[in-house]
Amino acid sequence: MPEMNDRTCIVTRRPAEPDELIRFVVGPDRAVVPDLKRNLPGRGCWVTGDREHVDKAVKKGLFARSLKTEVSVPADLGDMVDRLLARSALGALGLARKAGVVALGATKVEASVRNGTALLVLHAAEASKDGQRKIAQARRATVHAGGPEIMAYKLFSEQELGLALGGTNVIHAAVLAGDAGRAAEKRTVALDRYRGGSPDELAMFAAIADGNVAAEDME
Repeated sequence: MPEMNDRTCIVTRRPAEPDELIRFVVGPDRAVVPDLKRNLPGRGCWVTGDREHVDKAVKKGLFARSLKTEVSVPADLGDMVDRLLARSALGALGLARKAGVVALGATKVEASVRNGTALLVLHAAEASKDGQRKIAQARRATVHAGGPEIMAYKLFSEQELGLALGGTNVIHAAVLAGDAGRAAEKRTVALDRYRGGSPDELAMFAAIADGNVAAEDME
């Protein structure tokens, strides 16, 4: 039977776009290997791109069934995928910095949000609520003014951001528009999705949208 070209998740049995899935292949040692770039040779299978579905595929023995061969599934496959996605995102952030499309520091981040050049905001795990709140206010103001919805992510420690972005005490950063910036955005979103998404962020923008609708209804 040919490989499922429609990219159907082996857990949900539902097709999805490539960016919403993670591809897995069988390595030379018969172990299941994540193929984040989707370019490794051989028969592959697809899993919805979050930790919950990867863990379900492991628990239910779905890799061997889908790949139609005896395979070895690493016990820490879920952790392995997380590490690979984080490494990919941090690497892309480093390339974005080299391309000059990263703003560092609360003042520059807030300015990039208000002028609409930021694609996304990054807060270190150690970021204070006060620092996050000021930038969130700028993001809300940008949306109210008709600008873009700029998501904020809290995925890395201060040390991880510092190593990737070539700075010290990197608490707040923004990725700016440009090819390298969009590549970093894509990988950051993939990691966030794998870790369960950012419900607080989505709730904030939903509240903004509801407020805008209510204001229009009153006019």
